[in-house]
Amino acid sequence: MHCLLNHSINPSFNKYPPHRTLKMEKIKFVQQMQRRTKDMALRVIRLFQSLPKTDEARIISRQLLRSATSVTANYRAVCHARSQAEYFAKLSLVVEEADETLFWMELLVEADIVSTTKIQNLMTELMELLANFSIARKNTSQDKRK
Repeated sequence: MHCLLNHSINPSFNKYPPHRTLKMEKIKFVQQMQRRTKDMALRVIRLFQSLPKTDEARIISRQLLRSATSVTANYRAVCHARSQAEYFAKLSLVVEEADETLFWMELLVEADIVSTTKIQNLMTELMELLANFSIARKNTSQDKRK
C-alpha cells in the first residue's frame, strides 16, 4: 500500500535513510485513510439527513449511520493499537463495519428508497476503503498477531 519513491523521479530520495522514508510514507498513508474514513462518515450523515422519513428508511438508515461512523471510529483505534493482535482485531472490525455499511447502501437502493446515482460515488469510495482495509488485514500475518 505504501508508495516507494524512485530516486530518479524524486532527487531528494536519498535525503533520508530508507527506514525513515518508509515511516514518513506510512504516516501519510494513515493520515489519508483517517481523512477518507471521516469524510465517508460525514457523507453518510448527510445522506441520512436527506432520506425519506418512512419507517423502512428510518430503520435502514440508522443501521447505515451506525456502521459508517463505526468504520471511522474503529480505524482511529487501529492507528493506536498497542500490539499486533490488537491491530488485527480492530482492523477486522473495520472490515466488518465497512462491509456492513456497503450492505445497507445496497439495501437502500434495492428497496427503491434512494437512487443508485445519488449514492454511487459514496459506494465506490466505500468499496475502495474496504479493499484497502482487507488487504491490510490479509498482510497482517498469523505470526505477527501473536
